[in-house]
Amino acid sequence: MLKLNTLGAPKGANRDRKRRGRGTGSGQGKTGGRGHKGQKARSGGGHAAWFEGGQMPLNRRLPKRGFTNIFKKSFQLVNLDALNERFEAGAKVDGQALAMVGLIKYADRPVKLLARGAVDKSLQIEVSKASEAAIAAVQAAGGSVTVKA
Repeated sequence: MLKLNTLGAPKGANRDRKRRGRGTGSGQGKTGGRGHKGQKARSGGGHAAWFEGGQMPLNRRLPKRGFTNIFKKSFQLVNLDALNERFEAGAKVDGQALAMVGLIKYADRPVKLLARGAVDKSLQIEVSKASEAAIAAVQAAGGSVTVKA
């Protein structure tokens, strides 16, 4: 009968680790599989994966261009067609609501409304930014767009 307390690895699945440097009879004695002398034979020897033997490293050979603007504002983008599919007429659409339906990942980060597709429902939309075409389309459908800072 199979019991949880009798379960174990099948025979031959687990092997003993190699015990290096335990005499010549062990097969891993004397130099312990490291060969004779040299950097890689020493304790702590070897080099970093990116070391190129003293040659000028690739990251220093390549030209550096541009910079990263630390003040850049990144927006989560939402299109009108997605709102039309996921919200009922008269719904209040804000960061929380968009995150709940899976249109954006983070409810607390800025959202920009774009005009791809069409909207035929009256929606009360509150976003950080919106394109003029998107605002016009929502207002034409009887809704409103509030742009908050």
